Amino acid sequence: MGGKPESPRLSKLELRILEALWAQGPISIREMQESFPARQRPAYTTVQTTVYRLEAKHAVRRVRKIGNAHIFEATVARGAAHRRLMDEFLGLFGGRAQPVMAHWIESGQLTLADLEQAEQELRRRQARGAGDGGREK
Repeated sequence: MGGKPESPRLSKLELRILEALWAQGPISIREMQESFPARQRPAYTTVQTTVYRLEAKHAVRRVRKIGNAHIFEATVARGAAHRRLMDEFLGLFGGRAQPVMAHWIESGQLTLADLEQAEQELRRRQARGAGDGGREK
């Protein structure tokens, strides 16, 4: 199989750290920790351990050192990480989006405008002949 490597599986904390990197660009562990709201801020050592795990997963890399602080950047794209997360989530429902969408509609989290935008995207994909993009099960 060619192409880009698959995005690694990410924990909630790993994803929050990556969100800080995607938003701010290359930053130190201290800056990652400080990007959390004060009431939800994990300990510095917790963030440090998590960053080292992300480094082992090849989701971040050290780009330089300033004094004693290593500066890290994300090596996985936000879109790839989000796609992996959504695929895993849909897997909990047998790959079917309908139960999820029904819940979102009932809870008011999915609007008619969202559905219309999704329909436009589906029509564009169909017009382009986008192979197996639709998940028919």
